[in-house]
Amino acid sequence: TEFGSLESLLDRVDEIKQPKRRELLTTHAENARISKKLATLDAQVKVPFALEDLKARDPETPRLSAFLQKHGFKALLNRIGQNVPVKPQAVESAPERTVRPLPDLIPSIPHPSKNEYTLITDEETLKAWIARAYETGIVAVDTETTDLTAAKAALVGISLSPELGKAAYIPVGHVHAPADLFANSPPPPAQREGELEGEGVLPSSSKDVPSPSIPPSAGGRGEDIVARQLPLQTVIALLKPVLEDPAILKVGHNIKYDWQMFKKHGVDVAPVDDTMLMSYVLHGTSHGHGMDELVGRYCGHTTITFDEVAGKGKNQVTFDRVPIDKALAYAGEDAECTLRMHHAFKPRLAREQVAAVYEDIERPVVPVLAQMELTGVRIDSAALKEMSRDFGAKIAELETRIHALAGHPFNIGSPKQLGQVLFGEMGVPGGRKTKTGEWSTAVDVLEDLGAQGHEIVDRVLEHRQLSKLKSTYTDALQTQINPETGRVHTSFQMAGTSTGRLSSTDPNLQNIPIRTEEGRRIRTAFVTEPGWQILSVDYSQVELRLAAEMAGVEALKQAFRDKVDIHTLTASQVFDVPVDQVTPDIRRAAKAVNFGIIYGISGWGLSKQLGISQGDASAYIRKYLARFSEIQDFMEAKKAEARRYGYVKTLYGRKCFIANINNKMQGPRAGAERQAINAPLQGTAADIMKLAMIRMPGALAKAGLQARMLLQVHDELVFEAPDEEIEQTAALVKSVMENVAALSVPLEAEARWGLSWAAAH
Repeated sequence: TEFGSLESLLDRVDEIKQPKRRELLTTHAENARISKKLATLDAQVKVPFALEDLKARDPETPRLSAFLQKHGFKALLNRIGQNVPVKPQAVESAPERTVRPLPDLIPSIPHPSKNEYTLITDEETLKAWIARAYETGIVAVDTETTDLTAAKAALVGISLSPELGKAAYIPVGHVHAPADLFANSPPPPAQREGELEGEGVLPSSSKDVPSPSIPPSAGGRGEDIVARQLPLQTVIALLKPVLEDPAILKVGHNIKYDWQMFKKHGVDVAPVDDTMLMSYVLHGTSHGHGMDELVGRYCGHTTITFDEVAGKGKNQVTFDRVPIDKALAYAGEDAECTLRMHHAFKPRLAREQVAAVYEDIERPVVPVLAQMELTGVRIDSAALKEMSRDFGAKIAELETRIHALAGHPFNIGSPKQLGQVLFGEMGVPGGRKTKTGEWSTAVDVLEDLGAQGHEIVDRVLEHRQLSKLKSTYTDALQTQINPETGRVHTSFQMAGTSTGRLSSTDPNLQNIPIRTEEGRRIRTAFVTEPGWQILSVDYSQVELRLAAEMAGVEALKQAFRDKVDIHTLTASQVFDVPVDQVTPDIRRAAKAVNFGIIYGISGWGLSKQLGISQGDASAYIRKYLARFSEIQDFMEAKKAEARRYGYVKTLYGRKCFIANINNKMQGPRAGAERQAINAPLQGTAADIMKLAMIRMPGALAKAGLQARMLLQVHDELVFEAPDEEIEQTAALVKSVMENVAALSVPLEAEARWGLSWAAAH
């Protein structure tokens, strides 16, 4: 950094102030030069193949079609769109060339250099594209809208791709934009360098952007295109039969969102495939599953980004104000690339033994989650406002008390200032510094200090908790209530965790604290309409039951069958105490070990949890594993499985990828080993919950019950049901959840209900 280059450094070595460093650089100058040479790439080396040889290409359709016809590969002919019989041709031998063989790591479907994208503004053209979908039996579908939340979004356009290389865009909601709206934005993808005027077909740009086929009379982004958009009702009426036809497969990327947009217009899209979920079950969390990343990784193509068509930052517009020529290129590419990814991923599902996870769990849960999001959960905004006022007053009181204890005002929300007050000024013992040299004020540090009786630390922790509850929930939830429905519509993320668990965003309704009074109070604002009640049904000790099942611990399995208190039994077995003499403290220790073991807890972690010495905690764990040796065998087997394959599997075959399992550093590796132990248990629990959710709508409909499923929070399902049906609904939901899996250990679910989510706990 200081000298600019190695050569300059060696020339000016006398300027080095440290004598030892100066001596080493002088003595070993030649070694430094040799090291640089060894690390420098040779740009003149002869490569045994040309760059062109590495380019992914589309198959040579005529030769391939003739070969497939000759040998009767009808299914493959359908996949490449050559299902019309052709006369077999002699297959010529490919010219010989010397190419170094490359490892066949990942099958990919290349993106073509040219695509045909069609703008649909008349019924006849739309009918022709629908007819093509009936011919191919498959169509990729994508919707363009005004908002990322389907409950609030308006439909702007629909793109279709029934065959590779071709796509169409149907604008239905574009509006006129001010003339200067895009004055500073980049030109539309189809109008970049190399444009051929008057042809309507443009060569690929440096980004290999496909060229839209816009009628010459349309004039690109002129008012006549906007005026000639087909009415939304007409488009929906024409598309509804094909979107609902069971013989036509509809493919989407995150099709849950598209399903919702069509559902809002009375269309039940089925059957569906989802390339995002295919990638998720194939690759887990080894990489992201966004379209841009997947197309780049598996199709070798750089997609048009949303920013390129809608602008950036404060200049970004909603999609209804995007000029239609830009929209055509962007939306057409989305649909066509979705179909390409489907060709790449679908054959791999069975080959990589994850077809059952996709077909039985991920794909069928899509419409269930989509409907839950559209339904939303009713919120009492007045109750939230009152909570915000109360929390605000308590926060102010806590600030006054904390400042008094510190002896002066300071910013409690500043880790730097808080650390200086606690450890620098007040001399609270037990502090530690971060890599940057600042005092750490992380939660675990403060909780340890609070346990030692430091009042200011307790008040700071309370201040943090109330501030988070106020900002994240009581304030934020008020702004996220949909004025049209009076409900909050969360979004369930299906491809974000390594175990298959769902996560919740915008807002996150899965992290509302339940163990604190304030957290429980927030749940009082989750209500339903008059004459209905909130029903909560959750699995009891599901991961402990699965540990007994998957590890084959007969003693624990029998205890669950006999409905024995599992923590009392464990205490008796581990600590050699008769069941009737197990004290609350011994049971508490056994409970901590029971749950800690399935998370790979260490002696240090258990000692913190129980407030005992690390030696005693480690002894508890040793006794537990000695008594239930099957658990020890299971743990070691899962760590070995993760080290060998990079993932562990759930009972249903889901691959939970474990990063850092072979890391040479002990810290990251130990964390990965704990994850390898828990992931198959947590993942199996997630799979079972999804299977229960899949069965729920049909079971409720068959029983003639009106209940609506609202939320899933890990092991819990939340419903709303009419007063007169609440007990029948609770019994049905409980039965479905308990009987969804064929295990040797019984699953048990507990049902409670009330006028709010809090009352149902």
